[in-house]
Amino acid sequence: MDYMARALALARQALGSTSPNPAVGAVVVRDGAVVGEGYTQPPGGPHAEVVALRQAGKLARGATVYVTLEPCCHFGRTPPCTQALVGAGVRAVHAATLDPNPRVAGCGVQELRAAGLTVVVGEYEAEARELNEAFLKHVTTGRPFLAVKFAMTLDGKIATTNGHSRWVTGPEARHRVHELRSTADAVLVGVGTVLADDPQLTVRLAGSTAARQPWRVVADSHCCIPLGCRLLNDEYAERTIVATTPAAPPAALAAVRAKGAEALVLAARDGQVDLPGVLEMLASRGVINILSEAGSTLTAALFAFGLVDKVYAFVAPKVAGGGRAPTPVGGEGIASMDHALPLQWRRVERLGDDLLLVAYPRAKE
Repeated sequence: MDYMARALALARQALGSTSPNPAVGAVVVRDGAVVGEGYTQPPGGPHAEVVALRQAGKLARGATVYVTLEPCCHFGRTPPCTQALVGAGVRAVHAATLDPNPRVAGCGVQELRAAGLTVVVGEYEAEARELNEAFLKHVTTGRPFLAVKFAMTLDGKIATTNGHSRWVTGPEARHRVHELRSTADAVLVGVGTVLADDPQLTVRLAGSTAARQPWRVVADSHCCIPLGCRLLNDEYAERTIVATTPAAPPAALAAVRAKGAEALVLAARDGQVDLPGVLEMLASRGVINILSEAGSTLTAALFAFGLVDKVYAFVAPKVAGGGRAPTPVGGEGIASMDHALPLQWRRVERLGDDLLLVAYPRAKE
């Protein structure tokens, strides 16, 4: 068995339930056999190493622990994992990557080595860093990680000329979107998407629970969200935030709040919702991983503000045509290709008949 790969698989099970803490997986191995494993529990619960050590019990003595992130060495809601590892008599620790949290940042490794443990760092580091990329950004900058998702035809259309968009992609791609939502703390759209599609923005996977549903955030500068929309009338209405501006009528704000949702008035920027302010507000609430499923107007604004950290582009083998058909990124556009935002490919996946292209914005040279 590839023990670090198993630890990464365990960590993925925690995604979406640990914010603002990282999602970590751990495997305890003794004499070539797995004797304990676990992943981070929701905030206030034990970390992955402690879960795995408890399962291993006395068999942890002399064992090797594979963990996807450097063990913490400070007191937070729980005691340091380094102390748990030393106290259990572990012989060696393999950490996929260091924790850039200023309270850890290599000190966990130093503490373990000072206690006589062998420590190895770097196995599956790229995979481990991508898995916790939202935590890594938040802990080093204080800002949340935002990924943009859109589905388009091969000729770059997200809908037809009359706005019809169901469905651009097939069931496998739509299933992947639910997986992405399940790992996000919040899903962001503009009110235009609500008016056009009346989305639910929920996770609808087997075994989904209310605790794993993301916040639904609507950027709506005049609070014109329809009171009959599904976001305000399902069982998760209390997890809906309408981010608006002082231009919103008080009656509209009261009507949204009467539905159980939150109408949050933020400062306006050029008459629109202050998007950096929205992200700052969400970060203050422990939201560190945001998935945008917005239309072309809001997506263009997110790019313009430099808020996009990752792109998920689903591409269907279809041609829609139409000069007026919307594209994933609207706005005024650029005058020269020299000003286009460069992306760095991460991977390409086949999902049924569709492709998923994953990329990161990169600084212009």
